[in-house]
Parts: sequence; C-alpha cells; structure tokens
Amino acid sequence: MVKTKELSKDTRNKIVALHQAGKTESAIANQLGVKKSTVGAIIRKWKTYKTTDNLPRSGAPRKIPPRGVRMITRTVTNMNANFDISGYFDTFTDVNIYIPSPDTTPCSTSSPANKYAVFIVYATVFLLNIIGNSLVILVICYNKTKKSSTDIYLLNLAVADLLFSLTLPFWATYRVKEWVFGIAMCKIVSVLQEVNFYSGIFLLACISVDRYLAIVHATEFFTNKKYGVAFSIIAIWVISIGISIPSIWFRDVFPADKRGLVCHENLGPETSDWMINIRIGRHVMGFFIPLLVMLFCYGFVIKTLIRTKNSQKHRAMKVILAVFLVFLICWLPHNITVMVDSLMRRELVNETCSLRDQLNTALYITEVLGFTHSCINPILYAFIGHKFRHSFLTILANKGIISKDRLSSYGRSLSVMSSSAHKSTRI
Repeated sequence: MVKTKELSKDTRNKIVALHQAGKTESAIANQLGVKKSTVGAIIRKWKTYKTTDNLPRSGAPRKIPPRGVRMITRTVTNMNANFDISGYFDTFTDVNIYIPSPDTTPCSTSSPANKYAVFIVYATVFLLNIIGNSLVILVICYNKTKKSSTDIYLLNLAVADLLFSLTLPFWATYRVKEWVFGIAMCKIVSVLQEVNFYSGIFLLACISVDRYLAIVHATEFFTNKKYGVAFSIIAIWVISIGISIPSIWFRDVFPADKRGLVCHENLGPETSDWMINIRIGRHVMGFFIPLLVMLFCYGFVIKTLIRTKNSQKHRAMKVILAVFLVFLICWLPHNITVMVDSLMRRELVNETCSLRDQLNTALYITEVLGFTHSCINPILYAFIGHKFRHSFLTILANKGIISKDRLSSYGRSLSVMSSSAHKSTRI
C-alpha cells in the first residue's frame, strides 16, 4: 500500500474522480493501491469543501488554515493557465487538508424554480389562508348548537393553518432575496412551520380514530366526552411543540455561497449524526406513525360504509376523507424526500452529484407543495361540505347580507340529509 505522504496530486484527484463516478471507498483503495482510511479521509475533506457551493451539510463551510490561504493566494496570483496547488500539499501533508483541483469539480448548484413564481404562489396561499381559515373559525364558533368532537378537531386544524400563514411573508421574501430578518425570526418562523405540520397530522389522526369508533364500532364513548376531547387537543399541541423544539436549537442564520444569508440548520461535524438521528425520529413519530393510524382507521371505515351501502353516511365521510387525501398528496412527497436526504447524510445511500442535485430540487419543490396545503381545507369545505355552506349562509342571512328566502331554499335542498346528521361534523 502507498503511504499517505507519498500520494501525488494526481492520485488524490483520481480518488475524488472515482468517488464521483460512484465507486466505493474499498473499490478505490483496491484499484489505486491506497489504504481505505486514506481514501475515506480525502473524500470527507473533499465533501466538506464541496458544500461551499451548497447549503452546509453539517454547519457553515470550514475555513482554510491562515497559512494555507496565503499560499493559495500567492499561487493564484502567479499562475498562468493552470491551477497549481502542489505547494499547498508540500506544507500540509495531512490528507485531511486536501483541496481538489478543477479537474475534480464539486457539485454545482442550480435554481430549481423561478423565485418570483414561488413568491407569487406564497402570496396567493397567504391570502387564501387568511380568508378561508378565518371563515372556518367563524362558522364553527358562530354555530350555537352542540359541537361534535370532529368540529373541535377541525377548528384547531384551522387555527394551526392560520398561525402558519403568519410565516408565509417571511418565506416568500426569503425565496426572492436572502434571509434579512435575523436569527430570532429564523427560529420563530421555523418553529411555527413545524408546529403547523405536526399538529395538522395529529389532528387528522384523532379525526380518523373518532370516525373509526363512530362508524365501525358505532360508539362515541370517548370522543364525545368533553374532557376526553380537551385532553386530546392539549396533548396534540404539547407534543407538536415538543417535536419542533430542535428547530430552536439548530436553526441559525449564516452566509452561504450564491445565496447570501440563509436560515438553515447549522451544525458542527461532532453533532451532525445526532441531529440526523433526531430528524429521522421526528419524521417517523410525527408523520409515518400517524399516517399508519389513519390508513388503518379509514381502511375499516371505508370497508364498513361499503357493506352498509348507506348514502347518508357516505356523505358524512366525504369531507373528512377529502381532507385526509389532500394532506397526504401535499405532504407525503416532502417527507419521503427528507427521509432519503437523511439516509444520504448518514451515508446509508451512496451520494453522487447527480443524485444530490435531484434531491435538492425535490426538497425545494415538495416544500412549496406542502406550504400550499394550508389554504386548501376551506376550499374543500366550501365545495364539498353542504353543512358548511348552510352555516355560512345562515350567518349572512342573520346579518342581512342575503335574503331569508335564499337561505330557506338552500335549507330545503338539505332535507335529504340524514335525520341524525347533527351527530356528524358540521362541516
């Protein structure tokens, strides 16, 4: 085996080039006759400096030793056509100080979407979110009749979406420019974003359990008890905030090449594995486990409804299933992408420039898709929820905005609904 200090510049460049081509460390070591530990050290150092063109994998880009900076500066000043860094390695023989030549170009970055188009999307979502979820809260709270447990869950879902809308102006500005709002706001808006996501899926899981008990087992023993629902709501908000706490610790504002100041996770190498483990655990506990609960409950609900062939119950479940499916469509792609990214950072998935570029693009686009979810539920209620429209028209009639005759005519169209409809959601 070739000793570390005897490695030539060409050999170092070949190691990086073979790594980019998808070769494993063992294969590279066998092919070039170099120790596997040496190959791993060179690749790790190359990856560290590669992140100066991307968001940091585990913190802000590392600084080159001052003496090395002076030497590289003199070399670049005196160079003709080639980038010669051989003098740098004469002084720093440790392979952990390796900086690749232009022959082994790091992964390049590209903008995955038009930043102004994303700004317009976020602005539209913000307006629809504010108007739609405010109306949902108004309709549910204005209704003087006894509210079902599902009504309470949907009310809290609208509150979570409304709180998330407060962060959209910050994210919209960030997509167009750099982060200009400081470290405190970076942490606050990140926490609000994650609290909205986790509370949303936990509320939907509770709704699925509520409908499972009411339809499959024909009981609302727990969910209709006042204190049982209150306990569930408090637990959901506490757990959601708890899962979001790591954002306060690890979110920071720091400069990144081609982006200016960024609001991102900023970790040192000694804590990166720990953070990735936390990241994976949060997504398993905060998304995939509630998702399995919902799939289980709604699977039996649909099976029961098909057996009974009761169109009244079918109508009662239409809105709830639509809300669940829309949440799945908006957030499942992002969570799968984040899990793949976490596995790649743990080196459980082989990283190449092509895969990293595709993954960065997927993270960007799926996050935009997830953000649009916060304004969709009120649209579903308006187009699918007959009772939501009736309750909204009742408010307008009581305020004199529309005539009582129009309200009565719409009320007659709902006479085909079940006589027990008051037991299901008002939405």
